[in-house]
Amino acid sequence: MSAMGKILILQVLKMSAWFQLALICKAHQDPIATNGHLFPWNKVRLPDKIVPVHYDLRIHPNLTSLNFTGTVKIEVLVKEETSYVILHSKDLEITGATIIPGQDLETDSLGKNVSVLEYPSHEQIALQAAEPLAAHRKYRLRIEFQASLAEGFDGFYKSTYRTVDGEKRILATTDFEPTAARMAFPCFDEPSFKATFSIKISRERQHLALSNMPKIMTLELEGGLLEDHFDKSVKMSTYLVAYIVCDFRAVSAVTSSGIKVSVYAVPEKWNQTHYALEVAVKILEFYEHYFNISYPLPKQDLVAIPDFQSGAMENWGLITYRETSLLYDPQTSCDADKLWITKVIGHELAHQWFGNLVTMEWWNDIWLNEGFARYMERVSVNSTYPDIQIDDYFLNVCFGAMARDSLNSSHPITNPAETPTQIMEMFDAVSYDKGACVLNMLKDFLTEDVFQNGVNRYLRRYSYKNAKSDDLWDSMANTCSEEDFTGGFCYTRSQAQTHAYHHAEEHMHLKEMMDTWTLQMGIPLVVVERSGKQVRIRQERFLKGVLQEDPEWAALQSGYLWHVPLTYFTSGSGSVGRHLLRTKSDTIELEGEVSWVKFNADMNGYYVVHYEGDGWDSLIHLLDRNHTALSHKDRTNLIHNAFQLVSVGRLSLDRALDLTSYLRQESENIPLLQGVGYLEVLYRMMERRGISDVAEGLKRYILQYFKSVIDKQTWSDGGSVSEKRLRTELLGLACVLGYPPCIEKANQLFTSWVNSNGSVSLPTDVLRTVYLIGAQTSEGWNQLLEHYRVSLSATEKNKILSALTQSRDTDKLTKLIDLSMEGEVIRTQDLAAVIATISRNPAGQALAWNFVRNNWSKLLEKFHLGSSSIRALISGTTSHFSSKEELEEVKVFFDSFEGQGQELRIIQVVLEVIQKNIRWLERNLHVLRKWLVDNVQRT
Repeated sequence: MSAMGKILILQVLKMSAWFQLALICKAHQDPIATNGHLFPWNKVRLPDKIVPVHYDLRIHPNLTSLNFTGTVKIEVLVKEETSYVILHSKDLEITGATIIPGQDLETDSLGKNVSVLEYPSHEQIALQAAEPLAAHRKYRLRIEFQASLAEGFDGFYKSTYRTVDGEKRILATTDFEPTAARMAFPCFDEPSFKATFSIKISRERQHLALSNMPKIMTLELEGGLLEDHFDKSVKMSTYLVAYIVCDFRAVSAVTSSGIKVSVYAVPEKWNQTHYALEVAVKILEFYEHYFNISYPLPKQDLVAIPDFQSGAMENWGLITYRETSLLYDPQTSCDADKLWITKVIGHELAHQWFGNLVTMEWWNDIWLNEGFARYMERVSVNSTYPDIQIDDYFLNVCFGAMARDSLNSSHPITNPAETPTQIMEMFDAVSYDKGACVLNMLKDFLTEDVFQNGVNRYLRRYSYKNAKSDDLWDSMANTCSEEDFTGGFCYTRSQAQTHAYHHAEEHMHLKEMMDTWTLQMGIPLVVVERSGKQVRIRQERFLKGVLQEDPEWAALQSGYLWHVPLTYFTSGSGSVGRHLLRTKSDTIELEGEVSWVKFNADMNGYYVVHYEGDGWDSLIHLLDRNHTALSHKDRTNLIHNAFQLVSVGRLSLDRALDLTSYLRQESENIPLLQGVGYLEVLYRMMERRGISDVAEGLKRYILQYFKSVIDKQTWSDGGSVSEKRLRTELLGLACVLGYPPCIEKANQLFTSWVNSNGSVSLPTDVLRTVYLIGAQTSEGWNQLLEHYRVSLSATEKNKILSALTQSRDTDKLTKLIDLSMEGEVIRTQDLAAVIATISRNPAGQALAWNFVRNNWSKLLEKFHLGSSSIRALISGTTSHFSSKEELEEVKVFFDSFEGQGQELRIIQVVLEVIQKNIRWLERNLHVLRKWLVDNVQRT
């Protein structure tokens, strides 16, 4: 052996034992703990040998030093003999751990100290028992820990606010979904590990503590601290645990069934809590009646948190909200704000049943929580606040889902997700919006009563348990016991009671049908061709940006088949026909000759329809001649379908634009806004790309064609919800397009507001528009920023911030970004929205994109990879790009991530969207230009 070889051997022998082990384990992909020892578990998911039964959690947050200490005692049941306990812990310092045998649980025994191994890659720790833990025995784990209050929006984190006198106050609050309970205390942090919780919180006298359950006692501790003890919880998942230490004020009421409902906010905003209280009481009572299951806790708190990343979080008995999602100020909140607050409260209260009482087995089925909650927004608000007209809003929910789901980068509703980042990415338009729209389609297929009975059966069967999608279909279609049966229909495999519009056998195939909607991604395109009394139908996959003549089209279509519950009506029918399309193609025989047929009645189905032959011509003619022959939802649906079909080459852009020409006669606001909305999208695309002649043509067309309806709008707050929405949207667009009467009136109102030092009350429906015009001057922009600093209304601050982002002064836009990064004047929670709205401003699109590229690492320090904020930053700054140069820029940037987000699904989404935009422009720009030449009146 050479001298060099001997030296190498000696060097290896000198290595520490743990380092040698690390090298060996690395080669075999074995996990190594932070102390260099072998970690006894190598999977992301926890083993199921041990299950938690009860947590006794004691927490002491110090709002001066901004850290917290805690002790958790977890009673566990051992199912299989094991020598270690694996549970979750992230960013916690474990200061001690013991395991107490079952026979000593009723004594004061502290148990035996055990060693703790930490494996941060999987956010896990292992307690190593001195001797094996016996199967079918109970033990108590006792773990002491400490950590700093988190700086972000997950786990147990710090939030702040300033009083009217400028004093900064601190509170501590939690947000655990999906995988952040482990940042607050060691736990079995997976949804199927349900347990009960007893929580104790230490606090100073000037603060109050809140948790899931009511407070049952308060003890005085040494040093002047108080310790609040909360009642034992119901059985629930860790992500639903919550606690807050703050100095908030509340307003309370009691429901007809005796549930105490309270709404909390910072003291200065207490007067903005009353609308939310009214809504919460009404909707909680509605859900108890609708589900026929009592709300199981004695209280329900709703808390407005100053720093909050998402809209709200459904913690059982202690729902937390962003202030804009809960606080209503009559002076500055408009009807759109009221709709948002009402539906978010409806969403979160629905979760108390869907998600809390019955929880998905794993995050791959998060739609069982979120899709149902989104769907129940519509049901609950329709019943309790019909004047809000949420039905019309629900059309936009499904349009949004289709925009995402028509891309090849979409995913099935039920989709594998293992890591925290993958799990966070499941909280998207597919899980929420497509989930809700598919449920709405199923309701229409089964009828309201049958659907509601199935839902209630599902909730009763799986109360305090976990469920998966198949359990829902079984509850909808299969055997129910006597106690489950509450009237209506109860379907079995052997016998199904028939329904007016489909056969018994169809019920028995409910799971097969619904699997086509939940286990495969995408949307069906139903192609309709009418010939006499015969209607031929076939289904394809609707995929934006891909044309039939493309070489990849056939491969992208392969394997896709849905069971589509079609609805239709004709010129000769007074009722809706129904047909379940289970095959690629089929035929429907009509009762007689008809002049037109319209599929997807009231857009209750989740599919796009293309009419071949003279199908579109007959419908466009109908709209021109007698548009009220179709409901306003059907008219809105036709406008949506027409513009969607342009992107797949099935309908020319000029035909889609021709369809909108009937809108001059439109008396309903929803189809009118849908049509105007598409024209605005085209205008903004042209403006961003600098295609000035087409942008100017679109501006002229909109202002000429819709002049009469724009001029009818009043600068007031009168009218129905629909009329108020039309006013807000049309006047906002008219001012953006530079319509002189609009700008003049907005400037007049802004000047009077400024001269009154902000004391003049402006109409809330036009507040955003007035601020937008006011922000176009340097002086006005500065005055608005100053008002933003002192405003106590979160909804007003939103309107001001939106206006500030539309300045054409890049120095001012840069200042907004800097203030958002600092997080003092503009809260960090609003950073993603600020960047996205600046990006939609032609003067700010390059600024916003360059900021994200240059500050990516800093952004990842503020927001978790996969979080809604990171996804909004990526999408908001790139999804409007429409040139090959921009596409290449985005590709190069994301390719350079090297583990800092390369795996994010949103990256594939935006790349596909940009490619789609490029192709759309290549195919349609000349068509749009010619159509405008033919249709714009020259002055």
